Amino acid sequence: MLDAFSRVVEQADRKGSYLSGDELNGLQAMVSDSNKRLDVVNRLTSNASTIVANAYRALVAERPEVFNPGGACFHHRNQAACIRDLGFILRYVTYSVLAGDASVMDDRCLNGLRETYQALGTPGDAVASGIKKMKDAAIAIANDPKGITRGDCSQLMSEVSGYFDRAAGAVA
Repeated sequence: MLDAFSRVVEQADRKGSYLSGDELNGLQAMVSDSNKRLDVVNRLTSNASTIVANAYRALVAERPEVFNPGGACFHHRNQAACIRDLGFILRYVTYSVLAGDASVMDDRCLNGLRETYQALGTPGDAVASGIKKMKDAAIAIANDPKGITRGDCSQLMSEVSGYFDRAAGAVA
């Protein structure tokens, strides 16, 4: 598990070089945006249960065959696992946003998740759709300009979006 700072240092160390100006500028930009980053993590964390519950409800409406009798998530235990997994993924997205690096999500959440779903007969495309629904809600909440640090958040929103896309791609 790395954060953005550790990753840059590790890469420079592997090359046996000092940090480049571009690398330092990138880290400086990350520090400059740290309040925005914390605001986004706080908003996603504060709204996590709503984001997950709404994504799950929308997924059930979109893919009833998965949740109806005979579907992979028909049993209450499987439905609870679906909600739990969406929550895990959202939590690891927030960790990645805070760290500025997806390695924690890759290592501790996504690694082997597709194979687990395949073994359980859970359609990965349905899980990916649920993640997409969380992404849309999370971006709307995180991008709301009320009560957060002012400034351009387009780069950060792109980063947040990328973490959700990475998660969706890992299970589809």
